[in-house]
Amino acid sequence: MRVIGTVGLPGSGKGEAATVAEEMGIPVVTMGDVIRAACRDRGLDPAKHHGEIAKALREENGPDAIAQASLPKIDDALTGADTVLVDGIRSGVEVERFEEAFGDDFVLVSIEAPFEVRADRLGERGRDHSDADEERLRERDDRELGFGLDRAMARSDAVIDNTRSLDAFRRRIRALFEDGVAGLENVEATDEP
Repeated sequence: MRVIGTVGLPGSGKGEAATVAEEMGIPVVTMGDVIRAACRDRGLDPAKHHGEIAKALREENGPDAIAQASLPKIDDALTGADTVLVDGIRSGVEVERFEEAFGDDFVLVSIEAPFEVRADRLGERGRDHSDADEERLRERDDRELGFGLDRAMARSDAVIDNTRSLDAFRRRIRALFEDGVAGLENVEATDEP
């Protein structure tokens, strides 16, 4: 059993990592789905109220509320798979919750890219037009960092610098899923700069 969690600022590549996982048949548990469901339960549009409800859930149920609500989904996914990806970890408290639940079987990977690279990516993908605006991206970064994302990133077992080509990034993610952190280190050593 292996539970791999990803952390990173918006546009860093977490969604692409989840896509690679899905292509490899690895279940993905997206913590944001908990927030989107809570938005719908409250009659709110997730696209407009995601950040507000994420904050409210943490205020109402504790700083690890979203991780706690994700645990049954992870356990369920593990019944049919050896590896599960957890997308959307936002704080050190959430990391602690997963470490308590899965022990040494939990690995945290920080996916990182500079602000300008992330802003370009978000603008190109056109999924969220507001993210193309640098001011709004900075606000979103600040909100995520306010949840403790920087502390979660600092606790990572490995860092993937996502400033190279998409193919190079996807190679690193596949190596991570196939061989864990050691596989990631091996592909880093052999990959072109």
